[in-house]
Amino acid sequence: MRTDCALNIVLIGMPGAGKSTVGVLLAKRLGYHFIDTDLLIQTGEQARLQQIIAERGLEAFKRVEERVLGSLKTGHSVIATGGSAVYSEPAMRHLAELGRLVFIDVPLAELKKRVDDMDTRGLALDPGEDFSHLFARRRPLYQKWAGITVEGTNMNPGQIAATIETMVCSDSRPE
Repeated sequence: MRTDCALNIVLIGMPGAGKSTVGVLLAKRLGYHFIDTDLLIQTGEQARLQQIIAERGLEAFKRVEERVLGSLKTGHSVIATGGSAVYSEPAMRHLAELGRLVFIDVPLAELKKRVDDMDTRGLALDPGEDFSHLFARRRPLYQKWAGITVEGTNMNPGQIAATIETMVCSDSRPE
């Protein structure tokens, strides 16, 4: 296990940015645990994300997500958040206290190629909102919260994980 890195590394970004894929690879590289907050939500609620949104509504989903993110207590973990995590100021403050926030930045055109399951993915879309609107609304929030931004195009997930390791472990704040 690397001991010269942040206590935790929190990945943020749009659906399709590769947070879960990169997160698993990064956790293996560092000898850290891997936590996917979307899976925590699904397990805790015993429902898929899309089910929660369809049956309870978007605001109820956001409250569940905020509660799950705000209750995280972990160390030596790579945490892949859902794309909508940035809507909750309290949750993001908590995640920032847990470790380094890393934004995997992928351009809209590339994300649209990667995300082909929008109807079943559990996207937190407002009524009438499409993926382009979602991108325009969220990107400034990712940029606001990011301690580190990694360009997520022109590299495969392993290369992105290696880049994050180099940036976080060489630029780690004292824990």
